Amino acid sequence: MADGKDFLHFIDGRFVASAGGGRFENRSPVDGSLIGHVAEGGGAEVDAAVAAARAALRGPWGGMPVARRVELLYAVADEINRRFDDFLAAEVADTGKPVSLASHIDIPRGAANFKIFADVIKNVPAETFEMATPDGGQALNYSIRVPRGVVAVVCPWNLPLLLMTWKVGPALACGNAVVVKPSEETPGTATLLGEVMNKVGIPKGVYNVVHGFGPGAAGEFLTAHPGVNAITFTGETRTGTAIMKAAAGGVRPVSFELGGKNAGIVFADADFEAAVDGISRAAFANCGQVCLGTERVYVERPIFEKFVGALKARAEGMRPGLPQDQATGIGPLISQEHRAKVLSYYEQARADGATVVTGGGVPQMPPALTGGSWVQPTIWTGLPESSAVIREEIFGPCCHIAPFDSEDEAVQRANDTPYGLCTTVWTSNLSRAHRIAGRIEVGLCWINSWFLRDLRTPFGGSKQSGIGREGGVHSLEFYTELRNVCVKYA
Repeated sequence: MADGKDFLHFIDGRFVASAGGGRFENRSPVDGSLIGHVAEGGGAEVDAAVAAARAALRGPWGGMPVARRVELLYAVADEINRRFDDFLAAEVADTGKPVSLASHIDIPRGAANFKIFADVIKNVPAETFEMATPDGGQALNYSIRVPRGVVAVVCPWNLPLLLMTWKVGPALACGNAVVVKPSEETPGTATLLGEVMNKVGIPKGVYNVVHGFGPGAAGEFLTAHPGVNAITFTGETRTGTAIMKAAAGGVRPVSFELGGKNAGIVFADADFEAAVDGISRAAFANCGQVCLGTERVYVERPIFEKFVGALKARAEGMRPGLPQDQATGIGPLISQEHRAKVLSYYEQARADGATVVTGGGVPQMPPALTGGSWVQPTIWTGLPESSAVIREEIFGPCCHIAPFDSEDEAVQRANDTPYGLCTTVWTSNLSRAHRIAGRIEVGLCWINSWFLRDLRTPFGGSKQSGIGREGGVHSLEFYTELRNVCVKYA
């Protein structure tokens, strides 16, 4: 994985430095200290990784029976779990998130994704049709799923292992080879996974990692590479737009989970404490760096003031601190650059006339942690719907709360956004819940819950929040192509 603290590329089953020796720093978001150096890839590394992946498809991986692929993916999951502490340490070092969060979500899901899709590929159905032929004979039509080929996997930094394996798992289950470009902020677990692949016997070239940046660098070279057959990406909409333009060359399919400006709707008849707990998690979990998070909250007027006060108490009770401290309730943002972006929205809210209910700045931290990317959990009220704070994705621990007076008003305001990833609705009226679920323009609607999902269900966004669906058999629509075979037998 690394020489000392150097994170290397993983290409064709080997850890390698960049051809020109280029590298960049990886710093802790907790205190700004140097974690190590990361090999900075470019065209040469992308070419080598794509060539290795294509060779793997022509080799033993390309002809491997499904049953054997399934065995290997189960072995990958088991090895991640065996090295749980190593993956946890790498994930926490890169992201700064509390161990209590990463140990219960990121690492278990990172391992489980391989088993989930191994099980899916074992049980995927196929179509068969008999037909009469014009000459009075008969023919049989049946469909088979074949892999796309080389899949470029471009990953975000907020849930690095979980979201990377959410793509790599089904890609490998379907028989593809992958080239992964992790975020430059979070190189650790993608690199460590290379050791796991070698340990369990995944053929060389099936899983490749090229580190580096996006525009004019490894990310752009990878998504524009003619040897890549499909591209999957999770991240902001602007980057997705650039990747889609690159994918047009060669008419290659894309799978995107992009930005969101998700709404939460709380009716007066909701279980109040459950709603406060759910919205608190949706707004502040992972320091607000969750694509499914809630940055816009609409609360029915009779309980508006009470709800604002209760959420304020939750926000002020979240203690920032070291990831290893079990009392830590909120970690830092991913980087100083991202902190500057989030704080610019905090300033914008004040400029637009917001009432700052709580937060709005940088917490006072112990001297050893002042170099970290800390911000306060923040709640606003009083902003117009036209404010950039309401319109644009911030990706920080913050939300704006506004009152509403009718179901129609709540739905209209929730839908008034170019995004359409998810929403969460809190009500004890089941008829209303079903009615709203049908009217909200999103890919995922939670009723009286948040971040709860059967992984076999379709996941993805509407409007500018994405293209395609992931999860269960729905992932197969992207990672495979259907081929029809027609056999005339009489």
